[in-house]
Amino acid sequence: MTKTGLSLGPVLFNWSADRLRDFYARIADEADVDRVHLGEVVCGKRQPFTDRLWPELIDRLTAAGKEVVLSTLALPYNPRERASVRDFCEVGLVAEINDLTALPAVAGKPFLVGPFVNVYNEGAARFLAGRGATGICLPVELPAASVTVIAAALPEVEFEQFAFGRLPLALSGRCYHARLAGLHKDGCQFVCDKDPDGLAVDTLDGQRFLAINGIQTLSHGFEAFCPAPDELARLGVRRLRLSPHTCDMVAVSRLYRALLDGKADRAETLAGLRALNLPGELVDGFSRGEPGSARVEMA
Repeated sequence: MTKTGLSLGPVLFNWSADRLRDFYARIADEADVDRVHLGEVVCGKRQPFTDRLWPELIDRLTAAGKEVVLSTLALPYNPRERASVRDFCEVGLVAEINDLTALPAVAGKPFLVGPFVNVYNEGAARFLAGRGATGICLPVELPAASVTVIAAALPEVEFEQFAFGRLPLALSGRCYHARLAGLHKDGCQFVCDKDPDGLAVDTLDGQRFLAINGIQTLSHGFEAFCPAPDELARLGVRRLRLSPHTCDMVAVSRLYRALLDGKADRAETLAGLRALNLPGELVDGFSRGEPGSARVEMA
């Protein structure tokens, strides 16, 4: 039986260069993941502070035996950002596209598709596979029944499921962090760096509901999709994705690796995740065809 892959997705938040360097050094040395995504996906304004880091981190992770994938912006909106997407796709590593405008940049090369691309049926998946997509991380809101249908239609494609972290729900032309601070998007002063896991948003009656990350809307809860190996086989999913947060991501990777290898059951994995004291409850509603905010059922 082929071992299920485990990926660490791109950092979605505005982390400092030092924090990123320290984080990926530990991932290289200790994390039980076979693939690591690098790149700014959310906000192109952050790129000048992080792009200079990627060559160093690519070398560090590759030397540790990790496969490195370069993830591109999900909402490029000006010439510089569109050029950055083209540049990422021409580095020589496998690129993950998060917006269909990147398709010309990966023409003639194998590539991956990230969860920001709306692959909601087998027709969309077949369209991308026909242009060279070898792997697709499906949108986070798809229920298991839909995942099964899509994966069964294209057994040659490696389908990936978002398994841990605040769920990326939407991107906007406006910056929520800047607006909250009374600033304009173009003069945001990068205030999103004050919330390295996103800023929790309450409803008018005080219920924790969502989180914001610059121009991005996230779930408040942390996805904790913890399937048994035989369940993944039925779904047709061959890889799970962990989204980086400030919690102990090495511990998260070990919990999921033990689960996928059949060395721990779902209850043990969830107990381990709860022990991390995450800034949000564990949820998994989307996979069950329920609201994404539905809390994990322990039974």
